[in-house]
Amino acid sequence: MHVVQQGFLYARPPKQLLKWVGNKQRYAARIAALIPGSFGKYVEPFLGTGAVLGTVAPNRGLAGDALEPLIGIWGLVQCEPATLIRYYARTLEAYLENPHETYERVRESFNRDPNPLDLLFLCRSCYGGVVRFTTDGKMSTPIGAHTPISAVSFAERVHLWRERVRNTTFVNADYRDTMAEAVAGDVVYCDPPYAYAQSILYGAQQFDLQDLWGAIDRCASRGAKVLLSIDGQKKSGTTELRIDTPDGLFKRRMLIHVGPSMLRRFQMEGETMEGEIVHDRLLLTW
Repeated sequence: MHVVQQGFLYARPPKQLLKWVGNKQRYAARIAALIPGSFGKYVEPFLGTGAVLGTVAPNRGLAGDALEPLIGIWGLVQCEPATLIRYYARTLEAYLENPHETYERVRESFNRDPNPLDLLFLCRSCYGGVVRFTTDGKMSTPIGAHTPISAVSFAERVHLWRERVRNTTFVNADYRDTMAEAVAGDVVYCDPPYAYAQSILYGAQQFDLQDLWGAIDRCASRGAKVLLSIDGQKKSGTTELRIDTPDGLFKRRMLIHVGPSMLRRFQMEGETMEGEIVHDRLLLTW
């Protein structure tokens, strides 16, 4: 197993639109460097913050996620960017005057009626982008210690990302349904909930890795190329996270250095992060 080197076929957006733990923004270009320069359709069934999607900026894309308010954000980026920008600016102004009261109000609003606008502000202002839910589906992450980005910076990012995803269709769907649309010549990038993450993190509660193996196998059988990001190493490489993959499904295995674990930083409440460096495993079917 070797470490992926930097590639320059695809250039990632300079700034992330959404702040979210597990975001692939910093090393999206290294993942995208493994994608062929020519392919049919780009498919991303676990969209999240769309870092790799935004890096590839496909001429034809399909991106799905099971979290409806998240897909709603991307729909607004495409079709109603001004709505997003106005909401963020108005809410940020209130937040800067009274951070805790505004954050609690937005979180209560989201938990009462999950919607893309509230989720947008929460992910930009919660602790470290650690979007986590209780067992009854309520977002529980406390306010972050950082100051959210300015309204001007956010507006710039919306316009930049809108251009990157203008040729992508967004769907609120189970990953298996999204992956079923991949055919010969297509590329599929999977970034599912990690097996060793806390189950309270968004997306992890109902996820079964064994089901994903079947969906990947079906894609590969139809002639699509699949890349999968999954647990690799933690504790600065001293602990290998065991993932049992079906024999013959993946042809290449690599490691990507992703830096300190933000989730561990959240759990350790400010303790030193020495020895908490993480490597993701990247698996390819070709």
